[in-house]
Amino acid sequence: MTHSERLTAFVALGQLLSRLPEEELASLTSRARNQNAWFDTPNVESAIRGVAGLLSEDSLRHWAARYPAEPATPRQIGVVMAGNIPLVGFHDALCVLLSGHTLLAKLSKDDTVLMQWILEQLKRLEPRFADQIQIADRLNAADAFIATGSDNTARYFEYYFGKKPNIIRRNRTSVAVLTGREEAHDLGLLGEDIFRYYGLGCRNVSKLYVPHTYDFTPLLDSLQPWHHIPDHHKYQNNYDYNKSILLVNRVPHLDTGFLLLTESAQLVSPISVLHYSTYSNEVDLVDQLTDVAAQTQCIVSGGGQWAGSFPFGRAQRPAVSDYADGVDTMAFLAELA
Repeated sequence: MTHSERLTAFVALGQLLSRLPEEELASLTSRARNQNAWFDTPNVESAIRGVAGLLSEDSLRHWAARYPAEPATPRQIGVVMAGNIPLVGFHDALCVLLSGHTLLAKLSKDDTVLMQWILEQLKRLEPRFADQIQIADRLNAADAFIATGSDNTARYFEYYFGKKPNIIRRNRTSVAVLTGREEAHDLGLLGEDIFRYYGLGCRNVSKLYVPHTYDFTPLLDSLQPWHHIPDHHKYQNNYDYNKSILLVNRVPHLDTGFLLLTESAQLVSPISVLHYSTYSNEVDLVDQLTDVAAQTQCIVSGGGQWAGSFPFGRAQRPAVSDYADGVDTMAFLAELA
């Protein structure tokens, strides 16, 4: 297969996803939720729309043109995929296959239904991909590795994969910068960054940075459209548990009935909890963000005004060139000898 043929297949996959029949989508989401209770219909549909967006022809061709069309030597790339949110491993699969390498995919036990389905759709659209896609329990045959996991599993990955070229990803989360001058509409969009996928993704906002004098009332009012999120029993269980911990320990907090906000220096917050820290001026804010840069996946701000940030509501809609942990996966694959 040529680079152009591979790219055409991915464009066709994006078109298929964007017009997936309702009956097929309903069946797919039902099977995904039976495997992983967090993968409910709204979140599976959101993930599929996100992948379809990645595969829009213009953006895909413009992105791919930045890299060599063919590898110097095709390699077998072992990819250990996460399963915290639906189809989170797809971007790595896209990079490996489009760059002309063979994908050895170790799927997460929490996301086999969706990943196997989407790879099967790709092979159906371009049967020659069957020779380049392998689902594997062991990655001994791999020439290089891309692995995503927690800080604990990263140590395991480094031990087993460290002697070969690798990208190893650890825990990260995302933050929001607020000034107090945001419009209600913008604050409402922030709800998508906080609640989509129930806060389980590395691109979910788990912490806010607000001025010392920040008034939380407009924000809390703007987040009310998400009041239904405790309808998911697992989210409700987390909310009840974390609320009881805050109450027993007499930790000051704000409570919307579905989200708990508390001041904390910690970057990562539990499900249903949002941490915040205050800043006195821009220099103070820059210092705080610099301190947590290595653990931050992305920053969001009103209209994307903060340098290097995404606009509110866009954290879960990265472009195809927005690489996890800021590491250019395509460049890594192109440089393999």
